[in-house]
Amino acid sequence: MEPLQSPANKIFSLVRLTLLVSVVVLLSCFVLSWLVLSPPAPSQSPTPIVEQKKDSLWHAPDLSLLDQSDSAELIRYGRSLIEKTSAYLGPEGSVGALSNGMNCQNCHLDAGTRPFGNNYSAVASTYPKFRARSGSIETMEKRVNDCIERSLNGKPLSNESREMKAILAWFRWLGSNVEKDVSPLGSGLVSLPFLDRAASPENGKILYAQKCTVCHGREGQGQRMPGGPGWFYPPLWGEHSYNTGAGLYRLSRFAGYIKANMPLGSTFDRPQLSDEEAWDIAAFVNSQPRPTKDLSADWPDISKKPVDHPFGPFSDGFTEAQHKFGPFKPIQEKIKQRSKKA
Repeated sequence: MEPLQSPANKIFSLVRLTLLVSVVVLLSCFVLSWLVLSPPAPSQSPTPIVEQKKDSLWHAPDLSLLDQSDSAELIRYGRSLIEKTSAYLGPEGSVGALSNGMNCQNCHLDAGTRPFGNNYSAVASTYPKFRARSGSIETMEKRVNDCIERSLNGKPLSNESREMKAILAWFRWLGSNVEKDVSPLGSGLVSLPFLDRAASPENGKILYAQKCTVCHGREGQGQRMPGGPGWFYPPLWGEHSYNTGAGLYRLSRFAGYIKANMPLGSTFDRPQLSDEEAWDIAAFVNSQPRPTKDLSADWPDISKKPVDHPFGPFSDGFTEAQHKFGPFKPIQEKIKQRSKKA
């Protein structure tokens, strides 16, 4: 016959059982939450974007050589305009209130010098050139003002202004080691392979919370420069962000930008995100509210619209939703078939 437990022992046993049950319940809730909230595992791990050696990439000219240029002062001013756009052209800019307060280098990293960081290496070598978006031959001045009106949601600079001349001087300096009509390796953005599915804003929302909020904020509000105008980490949506006419509003452009440069510390050869993660984060960010732009004059030949241009009308029969989020492969295939018939 077992000895009777004392009242104190009974209370201790009951407390121990209660604690054990609580731990089991908490662990179950944690596992369930992880299963529900975690995005699907990517089908591929982060891999380098290009296999070529770094020494085959474009690199900006050595700034120490600037003193040898007769235009050194103007070139430096152009660089400063890219780095500190808000100080000159922001809502309280010293030159004029022309933009939303973002800096050009919020999108064109390191003043437009970073490989695969939306750099300016090929601007001077390839402009003037025909662009299907406008249906016309575009100049470098047009390129600059497009960025101001779209990515900075602002008003254009005068082509004759000192600011325009300085920005173009900076572009020409950066492209001084690039042959005419050449876009060197590392210019612009990377092109990611299309997914076999539509990009998922739902997955992207979870990934954004995990990987992006520390810099860009829970509501995409960004972080302002301490003690000065502009943004250290730019707003990704809302009234102060790029509008619906910006290049990064196209999903393939933004996904490529994210892949090579985000989160902070990523580079083209040391990415932290898989391709799927980059596409999904881009889908989430570009599904959030932002300023709109009248695009009625864009793409006068609608058959030339990119597969991820998100606004109709289209000549291919696919919906706006599919043009915005994908899957893009069926659209691409139809365009190829149509080109063969033509």
